[in-house]
Amino acid sequence: MTLGDLSWIFLLAFVAWYWWKAKAISEIALKAAQEHCRRMDVLLLDQAVFLRGLWFKRDGAGRMRVWRRFLFEFSTTGESRYTGRVILLGLQVESVQLDPHRISQP
Repeated sequence: MTLGDLSWIFLLAFVAWYWWKAKAISEIALKAAQEHCRRMDVLLLDQAVFLRGLWFKRDGAGRMRVWRRFLFEFSTTGESRYTGRVILLGLQVESVQLDPHRISQP
């Protein structure tokens, strides 16, 4: 086995590991969005979150963590779409925010 072969194996293993880890992190964000939408009595559309920001920030203990911003869409009546955000610092949910929206009338 040559060094080139080992490099390709390492690269493929890294890509597989990164994909697996990214999927687990997006599941954390999706669960946070689902729970927040349930509490706010709005509909989470498409049952999906999308990574829209990635940065490095320090947590409360001063350790460097990956900061991620996920976006999702929600609706109050099913007619219009609004945007929401889930902010993660490492694996911890920092905040979930909803854009201003109309409240549906019963």
